[in-house]
Amino acid sequence: MKQFKKIVLTGASGRLGSYLREPLSYKAEKLVSLDINPIGKTLANEQFELADLSNYAEIERVLEGTNVVVHFAALSNEGPFEKILEANIVGAFNIWKAAQEHGIKRIIFASSIHAVGMHKSTSMANSNVMHRPDTFYGLSKCFGEDLGRMYWDKCAIECLCIRIISCAKVTSNRALGTWLSYDDLVRIVVQSIEIEGLGFEIIYGVSNNKRSPVNNENAKKLGLEIEDNAEVFAENLLRQGMLDEKNPGDNYLGGPFAIAPLGSDAMATMNIVDDRKLID
Repeated sequence: MKQFKKIVLTGASGRLGSYLREPLSYKAEKLVSLDINPIGKTLANEQFELADLSNYAEIERVLEGTNVVVHFAALSNEGPFEKILEANIVGAFNIWKAAQEHGIKRIIFASSIHAVGMHKSTSMANSNVMHRPDTFYGLSKCFGEDLGRMYWDKCAIECLCIRIISCAKVTSNRALGTWLSYDDLVRIVVQSIEIEGLGFEIIYGVSNNKRSPVNNENAKKLGLEIEDNAEVFAENLLRQGMLDEKNPGDNYLGGPFAIAPLGSDAMATMNIVDDRKLID
């Protein structure tokens, strides 16, 4: 089992980041958890850094001596372009620029289905489909993916882009196909920091769901073990009558984001449970 000297996790106080902290701490002598918001109690080998992604000096300082960056920090909802620009676009650029400055050779990037959200949900899109962002947020994830591609081609910084669809509790019909369990999220990230000869790759962040709307063969090609299946929730949703619900957004991979006005709160109609993991 490979052990790293230092791993940096951005977005550590977020819901997904909260599930990555402890598993990543087992993979490094030091885990540096970075966020613009406090994370509370830290683990024995964890150091918290309060930093703003849009401030290059802060990011450059934190990334010194790092082996792998797990970049999950972002404004995760649609919003005004100016806010997306600072948090997601300038922030991503600062991560890669600092990585080049310090000789960091691998970044794991939390991309999103919204980079390709305007593809039809029946298209079974694979990892090679063209970008079709559904929002300014999705556009920022296109930028992050292209940034990762460019820095691999020009600077040999490896990158895995994980197009996460819906990593949250299953509360809708759509989620029976789009769900990524927290356990599978952890499996993907932990395995991806250890893959030999990663280069630049894109996969979908989705569990092994019977009703998955995407072709995730690239994850299999990389040897990633993805185990869970949202079908275990189907009977309960059917009993509640939720399988009969129809939302116009379901016609697109981006779901509600695909029909939300640009710059608006695209998550307003989504029942996202804030079940972030706390360190005891």
